[in-house]
Amino acid sequence: MAASGASAAIVLAKQFKRMQKEDQIDGISVGLVESSNVFEWDVMLMINDDCKFYGGGFFRARLSFPKEYPLQPPKLKFLTRIWHPNVYPDGNVCISILHPPGEDSLGYEAAAERWSPVQTPASILLSVISMLSGPNPDSPANVDAAKQFREDPKLFKREARKCVNDSLENMD
Repeated sequence: MAASGASAAIVLAKQFKRMQKEDQIDGISVGLVESSNVFEWDVMLMINDDCKFYGGGFFRARLSFPKEYPLQPPKLKFLTRIWHPNVYPDGNVCISILHPPGEDSLGYEAAAERWSPVQTPASILLSVISMLSGPNPDSPANVDAAKQFREDPKLFKREARKCVNDSLENMD
């Protein structure tokens, strides 16, 4: 049974409202890019100081949901520059929870690690915060960042801290 854009919009409107009121998560703020479009969310991740690499940073991102949501995953793209093994240079996030459901043709991920309709925007954003705290250099989207993370952790941390400083200077 395929989800229609109308049913996806209803689900998203409920999830958005829930995140605004009941399911507020410390350090995460969401809003709609346009009030008439529930498929595009603006996200602000205010990273806890406990995060070794990105603590204290304010990172803007865009969460874009397909018309087939929740059967298919959304995409998350950082709008604030971030140096991370699991974020492509263009800002797109690469984590298992955002990969389409089913078996991984390359065999890197179990089906249970991939997208499932029981996931919510809140669980996605919590996974992204977890990713920031614990990069996975074995499944890189940014090969240079992954290599630096493995081979020169001090330089990696310095680059990550530059992103934090940039995020604070460009909070508009």
